[in-house]
Amino acid sequence: MVLEYKNIDKAPSFRKLQALNRRPDLHSVLSETRIRSLSLPAGGGLFYNYSAKLVDEEILVLLEKLGEEQQAVEKYRALIDGEVMNTGEKRMVLHHRTRGQLGNSVLRDGRDIGKFYDEQKERFFAFAEKVHTGTLTGSTGKKFDSAVQVGIGGSDLGPRALYLALAGYAAQAGKHRMQARFISNVDPDDAGQVLADINFETTLFILVSKSGTTQETLTNMEFVIQLMKQSGIAGLDPKEHMIAVTSETSPLASSPDYLDSFYIDDFIGGRYSSTSAVGGVVLSLAFGPELFQQLLNGAHEADKLALEKRPGKNAALADALIGVYERNILGCPLTAVLPYSQALHRFPAHLQQLDMESNGKQVNRFGEPVSYGTGPAVFGEPGTNGQHSFYQLLHQGTDIIPLQFVGFTESQAGFDLSIDGSTSQKKLNANLAAQVAAFALGKKDNNPNKNFQGNRPSSLLHGEKLTPRSLGALLAHFENKVMFQGLLWNINSFDQEGVQLGKVLTKQILGGGDTDPILTAYMDLLS
Repeated sequence: MVLEYKNIDKAPSFRKLQALNRRPDLHSVLSETRIRSLSLPAGGGLFYNYSAKLVDEEILVLLEKLGEEQQAVEKYRALIDGEVMNTGEKRMVLHHRTRGQLGNSVLRDGRDIGKFYDEQKERFFAFAEKVHTGTLTGSTGKKFDSAVQVGIGGSDLGPRALYLALAGYAAQAGKHRMQARFISNVDPDDAGQVLADINFETTLFILVSKSGTTQETLTNMEFVIQLMKQSGIAGLDPKEHMIAVTSETSPLASSPDYLDSFYIDDFIGGRYSSTSAVGGVVLSLAFGPELFQQLLNGAHEADKLALEKRPGKNAALADALIGVYERNILGCPLTAVLPYSQALHRFPAHLQQLDMESNGKQVNRFGEPVSYGTGPAVFGEPGTNGQHSFYQLLHQGTDIIPLQFVGFTESQAGFDLSIDGSTSQKKLNANLAAQVAAFALGKKDNNPNKNFQGNRPSSLLHGEKLTPRSLGALLAHFENKVMFQGLLWNINSFDQEGVQLGKVLTKQILGGGDTDPILTAYMDLLS
């Protein structure tokens, strides 16, 4: 099939959706039958339920046609087979291959890229086993019991969110092998706080920078080295406490300053790198290779489901199409991700980068301006905390904000109590069910201040328990949703030129040469 890359407003089905100029009323269409029927497998034991979305059969038919006209699944197949999809940087996009074989093998300069990723995984699996068994120790002979990842952006947000999501599960399963901490911000208070209560003798530092030149990361690593040298611990050698995750062409590759180096390449973007060595090294050290492999397996399940042609069998595509409908037809510029799981409390922060860095674009993949909205702004907090924070605006504010709930039948904890006739987990899930219904149905009241209009759309990703497998599927679901939306909008979801300008200006200031007077004036305020 010949792939045609065209803007979404050129698709006939998109124009038909615009011409409908209406939205279903959840007060009348939401029913037990609808709730039970509009639910799709999402991999890893998860289900995607969109019964409380503002779509009906006519809209769903047009959305399915839109996916066909924009060749969303066919372009995904081309992506995993190695077609250049990052048009800005002229690179392939191969993060899916870090969790299993999809499509054809991809070769570059005679190397099978998938096998390269597998080899790196086996290398850091073996490294983790050496650390866990005490075969490899710190410079003073003490066994490593903690790891600190030093990185920023995709080298921090995804791995940190996944570590926090699995820490409780691993502890309950007796699999929490090492504590992990993260340093990302160049603000010295970040590194200072993390390093204030660690034992340098038993800590392994992981420097993560694909280019090997990331200013914040290299500054923080030097911060670590200087504090280690100032610690006064006899026999402490920073070189024997540090490993790197980088590219083979970076200045860090095979450096004698590191115990070992594990490699990624330019075909894995930072925000899509959690299932590569970027996340795999720290998670394998923290929880063991077995748990990380389970996470990969769940992600691979979701990736395979994303190959289904019809959105009725493809949760990520259905989620993406409905999101496009909300953004471009209903005119919703925001979306909230609301996990009713404390373990996922940093997951919305990761999704902010994933979605907003990927699809926050104003030109198409050919560099031409688009005349429609693209990626929404994303925010979120775990329930029930968010209910006592920003839900007021979600319920009664002037803007309708689509919601993405995440929930689980069971908690990760092995302990719960029945208080006032119900357990904490049951109370949590009762809150979740109540919020979905309240947003959809609202409540009429003669007092305008107490009136809830309802008809505020939401979806629910749910499963039995947050495990490594279900977490992997959850991660891949959102990655694939973002990918599909970029393909539908005909934009490049895999570069991030928007973060570069600030970096350039920062270097100008720090370089000490002549700078724009505006830059100088603002720097003077902070000097």
